[in-house]
Amino acid sequence: MADQLEEPVYERLASYVGFEVRRYAPSIEARVKTAGPGGNSSSAGFRRIAGYIFGGNKEGRSIAMTAPVQQWGEGEGGWMSFTMPSSFSLTSLPEPVDSGVLLLACEQRDVAVLPFSGRYHQKKCARLNERLHGLVREAGLIPVAEPILAVYDGPMTLPFRRRNEILLPVKWPPEQ
Repeated sequence: MADQLEEPVYERLASYVGFEVRRYAPSIEARVKTAGPGGNSSSAGFRRIAGYIFGGNKEGRSIAMTAPVQQWGEGEGGWMSFTMPSSFSLTSLPEPVDSGVLLLACEQRDVAVLPFSGRYHQKKCARLNERLHGLVREAGLIPVAEPILAVYDGPMTLPFRRRNEILLPVKWPPEQ
């Protein structure tokens, strides 16, 4: 899936053992609230945003799919988002028919990135989140938000070929 899809623009700021730090350019996201991380909540969130980009908007216009799909928890629920193609501005995107699909301008952000392949599930993501938090602390970086799961490939991709990442927003540059 991700081979042909537009991905968010970033600059690699630093490489550490086990992870790197990237600065993502400002972007626009279509975002939905989900009942929680993973499972049926993820499927429902994906369908709502996919509905928007496949014509579920007031212009009936299709918008190109991008990668990755991002998910993160917040309290008892969570969020899912797609980055919109760079050819759009917030004002040029068609208005969603589903009032739960939010279009948001996202500022530049700095994130620690831990890549992994294979399937993802709550236990695996929790273990990887813990590992990335430890690596970030060892490097003297300060997390500033909850970790995000970034999924680049669809469910039909063979597990060993899947590209996923844990993104942990951090304060950059590190304090001396």
